[in-house]
Amino acid sequence: MELNEFFYQHYWWFIISLLGALLVFLLFVQGGQTLLTTIAKKPIEKTMLVNSLGRKWEFTFTTLVVFGGAFFASFPLFYSTSFGGAYWLWMAILFSFIIQAVSYEYRSRKGNLLGTKVYDIFLLINGVVGIILLGVAVGTFFSGADFKVDKENLMDIYQPVISTWVNPYHGLEAIADWRNLLLGVTVFFLARVQASLYFMNNIADETIFNRARRQVLINAVPFVVLFLIFVGATLTADGYELNPVNGEVFVRKYKYFFNLIEMPWVAVMFLIGVVSVLYAIIRAAFSKTWICGIWYSGIGTVLVVLSLFFLAGYNNTPYYPSAVDLQSSLTIYNSSSSLFTLEVMTVVSFLVPFVLAYIVYAWRAMDKKPITEQEMESGEHTY
Repeated sequence: MELNEFFYQHYWWFIISLLGALLVFLLFVQGGQTLLTTIAKKPIEKTMLVNSLGRKWEFTFTTLVVFGGAFFASFPLFYSTSFGGAYWLWMAILFSFIIQAVSYEYRSRKGNLLGTKVYDIFLLINGVVGIILLGVAVGTFFSGADFKVDKENLMDIYQPVISTWVNPYHGLEAIADWRNLLLGVTVFFLARVQASLYFMNNIADETIFNRARRQVLINAVPFVVLFLIFVGATLTADGYELNPVNGEVFVRKYKYFFNLIEMPWVAVMFLIGVVSVLYAIIRAAFSKTWICGIWYSGIGTVLVVLSLFFLAGYNNTPYYPSAVDLQSSLTIYNSSSSLFTLEVMTVVSFLVPFVLAYIVYAWRAMDKKPITEQEMESGEHTY
């Protein structure tokens, strides 16, 4: 059977969704950076925490870059519209990740110009700003953005620009939308929960374990409350829908709720993910020995985020609605690359399982032995 453009568009939205879900899981690194002074009370404890995160920060950074690259290859109109229009928002996100990379590279080097405390502040900025603004950016998949698309502009020899942003804030206005900010803060507390679970699993120190276990419950409460508010607001909100017959976009009440009903497999995935995350939180918070919470929470997070991406992009749903011009809204059909490009990129995507296998192998190799105080005092740590 010959595969058509419809299949490839849906396949690549799945790839984008999977990368986005993995990125949200890996944000536990950023969440951990916001807990350094909360969990660590002594220099050696902070050293253990930083080295625990330092062995994983590149996974998060790489996934973010691949996520953007996959969007560019498969849905270039979104890339040019969002990255080219909301550039202040994306620049703020990227800057926060750049200073994170610099911090891990130079934080513990002797004679570094800025000093360890400055780099720790950089890590905190990345942990707060990076997470919340990423959540704000993804929130626009549901709330919309201020852009217009006119493909006829390609014929304009003086300004052949397809997408235009209609306000001077270029993405920063998304922060003022309470729904976007709600998602950003929700992801922030989720990242802190998962960071606490990760520390419990990765560091062999009873004091850090008990403090991290306490942080699981402290951060789980606002996370669960904010998550329920976000889900309720999303499922009861109006959404945009594409008429597959004439290609017009129209407003449909409770669009995302009906998406959940009309795609029951997504609803099942969503519920399994929620239960998995809650199980990890409850058992970790009330068990004095259980260290596997990061895996249950991680798998649950991936399933929930996958479900949200599917609600945003499948079932004739514009995944990037235009708040100023309904017909400019981007769908997986009108913003995708050519069939040839999608076919070629699909062949390349077959390498993804091998990359994931390498990540699992590298992760297991780094975590073969949990981090201990003795290891840090021996001077073998890097970060």
